[in-house]
Amino acid sequence: MSLEAIYRGYLACLDAQDWASLDRFVGENARRNGEYLGLSGYRAMLEADFRAIPDLAFVIELLAVDPPHVAARLRFNCAPRGVFLGLPINGRRVTFAENVFYRFEEGRIAEVWSVIDKTAIEAQLGGRA
Repeated sequence: MSLEAIYRGYLACLDAQDWASLDRFVGENARRNGEYLGLSGYRAMLEADFRAIPDLAFVIELLAVDPPHVAARLRFNCAPRGVFLGLPINGRRVTFAENVFYRFEEGRIAEVWSVIDKTAIEAQLGGRA
């Protein structure tokens, strides 16, 4: 299976919240932004994301694959509950992007580097932070 197909399968797994299948896509020693999470911590992070953002859906805007790396710009149009990224969203619909890079080992995510466009959210809130 191609790395692109694996990545698209990973996003489908997230959208379906199919946590039992997450180990097909994420390695046991996964790291995010330099922090060790392991598979269980990675799953806990995603479960928390979906609790905070019930309508979370991962939409690929740009995708580049250069094994063992994947780079993507993901687009989100969602309504986070309460405070998100330190901003009082409180269920308001916002659109923003995440620029994310992955390194895969043996077909599974080993490392993730992620940056969310918080400035875009602040602009939608009228500069209120």
